Amino acid sequence: MSSFSSSTSYDYQSSPNQFGTDPVAVSDFLARVNLGPTQLREIAGLGAVDYLKLDEQAVTPGALPSRGSLDDLCYGTGTTYLAGLTFGGAWGLIEGLRGQAPNFKLRLNTILNSVTRRGPFIGNSCGILAMGYNSINGTIGNIRGKHDSINSVASGALVGLLFKSTAGLRAAGTASVICAATAGTWTLAKKFFFKY
Repeated sequence: MSSFSSSTSYDYQSSPNQFGTDPVAVSDFLARVNLGPTQLREIAGLGAVDYLKLDEQAVTPGALPSRGSLDDLCYGTGTTYLAGLTFGGAWGLIEGLRGQAPNFKLRLNTILNSVTRRGPFIGNSCGILAMGYNSINGTIGNIRGKHDSINSVASGALVGLLFKSTAGLRAAGTASVICAATAGTWTLAKKFFFKY
């Protein structure tokens, strides 16, 4: 605001019609001062407006840029949930179409039951896995100070272990290996197909 004030001088006594005893309209003030968008940003103290702030220091070369752990958590969980819901719905549709029913109403009921049983189950499971993965990945990245493939594979292994921890050691170990392999595959796919 100091740069604006120092560069603009006001002469309130020069004309009684402009800034004297008569009321001053906003349009008169803006026409006299001749403000542009740059001066308005300076007056408001905004400076340069950044619409997308990337955490470039923590991203290794070849990795996708990120707006932060919270955005990764939200976007990753949402897209994974929708993908699981779509896959589960398609699986339920195929399962329902294979079923035998004597008439159209029963066949339609069988299809709808299969879609609503498989779709939400797969979608919820994928959403929980994605939420756990992104939370653990963000935490490991903040502790280590960098985001790389080691974080992704470790996060996948831990989330698989936690997801099936109540089913016994064998099931938890299997889920851990599957989730770690999936995270490693996703990391490689990002490096080779989404280069920035």
